[in-house]
Amino acid sequence: MTKQLFPLALGGLGIGTTEFVIMGLLPDIANNIDVTIPTAGHLISSYAFGVVIGAPILVALSAKFPPKNILIALMVLFTIFNFLSTIAPDYYTLMLSRFLSGLPHGAFFGVGTVVASKLAKEGKSAQAIASMFTGLTLANLAMVPLVTFIGHHLHWRYAFGIVSLIGIITIFFLYKWLPKQKPLRTVTFKEELEFFKTIKAWHILTIVSIGFGGLFAWFSYIAPLLIHVSDFNEGSVSYLMIIAGAGMVVGNIFGGYLADKKNPILACILLLSMMVTSLILVFLLSDSKIISIILTFICGALAMSISSPINMIMLKSAKHSEMLGAAFLQAAFNVSNTLGAFFGGIPLVLGFSYSSPALVGAGMATFGVVLCILFFRKYKL
Repeated sequence: MTKQLFPLALGGLGIGTTEFVIMGLLPDIANNIDVTIPTAGHLISSYAFGVVIGAPILVALSAKFPPKNILIALMVLFTIFNFLSTIAPDYYTLMLSRFLSGLPHGAFFGVGTVVASKLAKEGKSAQAIASMFTGLTLANLAMVPLVTFIGHHLHWRYAFGIVSLIGIITIFFLYKWLPKQKPLRTVTFKEELEFFKTIKAWHILTIVSIGFGGLFAWFSYIAPLLIHVSDFNEGSVSYLMIIAGAGMVVGNIFGGYLADKKNPILACILLLSMMVTSLILVFLLSDSKIISIILTFICGALAMSISSPINMIMLKSAKHSEMLGAAFLQAAFNVSNTLGAFFGGIPLVLGFSYSSPALVGAGMATFGVVLCILFFRKYKL
C-alpha cells in the first residue's frame, strides 16, 4: 500500500468499525437505554438505510469539487455524526445519529474507489481499490473485536468515541498525504444519470444485491450456526469471528490481484461459484468443528474477494459516471445485506436448522453466477 492510499484505508477502518461493532454491543445498548434487543436491532437497519440514501445524494451534491475536498468533508460528517452517538440521550436520538453516520459511508467509498483507481500504476487498478478496502477487512479482523471488548467492559459509548477518533486521524492524513486532483465529474449530473437508465447498470447492481446477498444469508446467522450446529460455546464465537476477519483480509488481496490479471466479470463468475460450493459445504458439514473453522475462513475470504472485481466492472461500464456508479454499488452492498438476512431467516422461522440459511445463501449466489454469465455474454468490458 502506498502512502497516498493509506488515508483511504484508514477511512475504511473507521467505517468498517462503526458499521459492525454495534452488532456485538446490542445487548449492552439495549440494557442501557431500556429497549429490547430486537428494538435495538433497528439501529443496524437505520445505519444501512443511511448508506443507501446518502451514497448517491452526497456524491451528486459534491462531484463538482476536487475529490480530496470531498473525502475530507465526508470524513468530517462521519466523525461528527459518530460523536453524536456517544452523547445520544435516548433511543430515538441514537437511531437518528446512526442514520446520519451511514450517510457518508457509501459516498466515501464511491469517491475513494475512483481516486484509488486513478492513483494506481498501469494494470493495478483493482489492487489499488483492494488497498482501500484493506481498512474494512482489518476492522473485522482486529478493530471490531477490540472495540467491542472495550465497549462491553467499560461502556458502549466508548466504542463510538474510538470511531470518532479514527475519523479525526483520517482527516489529518487525508489532508497530509492524499494528492490533489481535479474534480472527477466531466459531464453534468443529468448526463451522469443516463447510465442508470440502462439495463446494464441495473444488471450490475442486481448481481451485487442478490449474488452477494448469499454471503449475508450465512454471515447474519453465523453465531447460532457455530453454537447450535458446530457445538462451540458462546465464548468461542468472538475468536471464530477473528478467523472470518482474517479470511476477509486474504480474500480482499486475492480479489484485487485476480481482477487485474483476468477479466473482472470472469473473476466474479469464479468467486461466486466458489461461494456457492462453500455455502453448500457449510450446510452439509458444519457439525464438524474443524471443518466449520476452515469454512469460516474460506467464506470470509470469498466475502471480500468479490469487492474489487465488481467495482472494476462498474468503473469500466459507467463511463463518465464512475463516481456515482461506485456510490450506487455501495448502496447495493447494503441492500444485499438486508436481503441476505431476510431470506436467510425464512427457514429459521419455519423451524429448520441454523445451517439452512447457508443453503439459501448458496441459492442466491447461484443466481448471481447466472447473472454474471449473462453479463459476460452480452457486454464487453
